[in-house]
Amino acid sequence: MSDKTSSTENNLFEMRPPKRLGPLGWLRARFFTGIVVAAPIGITIWLVWMFVTFVDARIKPLIPEKWNPETYTQIGLPGLGVLVAVIGLTIIGIIAANLIGKSLLKAGERLIGRVPLVRNIHMAFKQIFETLATSQSSNFKEVVMVEYPRKGSWAVGFVTAPARGAVAAVNPALVGVFVPTTPNPTSGFLIYVERHELRHLDLSVEDGAKLIISAGLVVPESLSVKAIESEEQVEVAK
Repeated sequence: MSDKTSSTENNLFEMRPPKRLGPLGWLRARFFTGIVVAAPIGITIWLVWMFVTFVDARIKPLIPEKWNPETYTQIGLPGLGVLVAVIGLTIIGIIAANLIGKSLLKAGERLIGRVPLVRNIHMAFKQIFETLATSQSSNFKEVVMVEYPRKGSWAVGFVTAPARGAVAAVNPALVGVFVPTTPNPTSGFLIYVERHELRHLDLSVEDGAKLIISAGLVVPESLSVKAIESEEQVEVAK
């Protein structure tokens, strides 16, 4: 009898029409809807504007007055510093790609290499930027989950590169995984694990970054876990 009564109550509960919002509830719902729509757009515009302002403040003073369009227009031109920076970096890249530029770069690196502290800093940043700029590299193209910081606890990370050098000498099956922190993904931890211990996520790097920055609030619809064979499965196959 009790089971029938409870099932009848559940059916009546499901058949009840949704409660209508009052005027204040309706206004509150629309207010939060406006925040959801406007906040991402506003924050994006603000970040872009801050970046442009930051670059302009440092590049514009370096432009000679006779070459500065603002001297003749008497109007501030937002983004002028960014444009000059892009053109300047492109010219540097063109010069560095030819034989004379390469010779000058090698001479400059030899000069920097004689300064102990500056040499270490320069080589570290050079290797980082060369790795990130290499189009043929597979770095940061795999979004994975790894058991970290303890067994049964999973963290989202990015595969950086297979183990090399001294790390590979310890265990050549290791791969580097960068585990970013939330909400600031520029800091994090580098850990080395065996590839079969990773669980791959069917996500792009951009979607993985959104998942981390939002602390799990923004979950892409394409999220699906592709489990790699566990150690037990490997043992069974053997």
